[in-house]
Amino acid sequence: MNILVTGGAGFIGSHVAEAYLREGHRVVIVDDLSTGRESNVPSGASFERLDIRDPGLSDVFAVHGIDFVNHHAARADVRDAVRNPRLYLDVNVAGGMNLLECARAFGVKGFVFASSGGCSYGEPQYVPTDERHPLSPHDPYGASKVCFELYLQTYHSLHDIPYTIFRYPNVYGPRQYPFGEAAVAAIFSAKMLTKQPVTIFGDGTQVRDFVYIDDVVRANVLATGRSAAATYNLGWGRGVSVNDLFQCLKGITGYEGLPIYAGSRLGEISRSILGAELIRHELGWEPEVDLMEGMRRLVTHIRNHELQ
Repeated sequence: MNILVTGGAGFIGSHVAEAYLREGHRVVIVDDLSTGRESNVPSGASFERLDIRDPGLSDVFAVHGIDFVNHHAARADVRDAVRNPRLYLDVNVAGGMNLLECARAFGVKGFVFASSGGCSYGEPQYVPTDERHPLSPHDPYGASKVCFELYLQTYHSLHDIPYTIFRYPNVYGPRQYPFGEAAVAAIFSAKMLTKQPVTIFGDGTQVRDFVYIDDVVRANVLATGRSAAATYNLGWGRGVSVNDLFQCLKGITGYEGLPIYAGSRLGEISRSILGAELIRHELGWEPEVDLMEGMRRLVTHIRNHELQ
């Protein structure tokens, strides 16, 4: 197939694009490089530097004969979303609508959308949280993801576009940018490796479900072959506190410092643990890379590639 990967110069999207190429698909990447890096674009993929809001997106569909979409492009920082809610509405919803209109006009065979588990459910009523849990986002980023999920479901009803929605946990691994604000494992790793102070916001008891990038990529490949009107959580179904993550990475890196605690950040929830029984039952997916092994791989990548 001719697959369009939006956000394919980013952390998750670039790994997904590589997997598609290994499967023998033709891959076209659209990314405006606002957060992605051109060095992440895999060899063999076509690259179009373009914002998903751009009217020229339809030309990409026409020129490349796109017949499947994997949509990872997004503004994705909770703190920034609280400061700039209109930007998240514009990029994640209006930009997504531009993409959906192209998908409708060119009759795509399927559409995979990267949504958010923690931010879409908000502070959960129960954990592990399954797909039947009410959607109750606490920040404009989560609200934009939920809004686009609804548009995708609507376009399926109106125009019969098959789709798969993935509600992601905390995804980590190589190529995750360690110098921003949104990737806690990568940020901690880089600071520990360079012997800088590590800040934990809140008391560190907040819990997240961490899944390694390779496991997330496998789910995307599975869904591409079986795209339907389906929504799946990806997760281990068990949580790791930020304090425990600090201790894990401290052991791997040999860091000798203690964390610095700062105030909680607006929009952050206290726990996110995603139940993934549905995708296990329907697609046979489950995570395979455990936390310690995954974190070792992340630290090795940051040491060898990001800090050179």
